[in-house]
Amino acid sequence: EVQLVESGGGLVQAGGSLRLSCAASGFTFKDYSIGWFRQAPGKEREGVGCINMIDSSTYYADSVKGRFTISRDNAEKTVYLQMHSLQPEDTAVYYCALGGLSYCKNNYYYPDHAYEYDYWGQGTQVTVSS
Repeated sequence: EVQLVESGGGLVQAGGSLRLSCAASGFTFKDYSIGWFRQAPGKEREGVGCINMIDSSTYYADSVKGRFTISRDNAEKTVYLQMHSLQPEDTAVYYCALGGLSYCKNNYYYPDHAYEYDYWGQGTQVTVSS
């Protein structure tokens, strides 16, 4: 059974940092990509980035480029989302999701393609105060 469990959310002041974790189980790590998404109240779910587990290549939405970094720990089967320079507009529930390798690669990463991801975690709340 595929399981994705996010953790690390919380309240942080503008300009601060947080690191989210996505603990994964029930599938072969290298056969998939992991995407990070977020959803703010009243807004559509949007992708912030993904990591291709074959080669650890990462791709990001324009809104977070240079501020967010995705990494992995194979031994722990965990994917991380390091977030810096957080702003109030980053406030949202953050999710990790499992998708195919073809959905996270050079010339193919679309932050609005949440439908391409099949399994989702329960989410973790990130609140950035001004």
